Amino acid sequence: MPKRDIGLEILEGLQEIKAYKAGQLKLRTRKLEEPSSAKEIRSRLKLSQAAFAALMGVSLRTVQDWEQGRRKPSGPAKSLLRIAELYPEVFLNFV
Repeated sequence: MPKRDIGLEILEGLQEIKAYKAGQLKLRTRKLEEPSSAKEIRSRLKLSQAAFAALMGVSLRTVQDWEQGRRKPSGPAKSLLRIAELYPEVFLNFV
């Protein structure tokens, strides 16, 4: 594996920013879909609420709140739900 030149990568990034601000470059964007509900994902993984909470790094109460609609996952939790939904085999390696 070739060694990375972090300084060069930073300079290229700055050049891209300048080109974008000058209207010379369009940035690639991607819209992430909302993951399915926590309950659907947990059911597909065949995990108890407690096991699912442990894998997600949240409390059992948080999972219960998600599943009962009292709270919605946000930030890192939403990202983990996407991973669990799209790549369940990766998620289940930790069970």
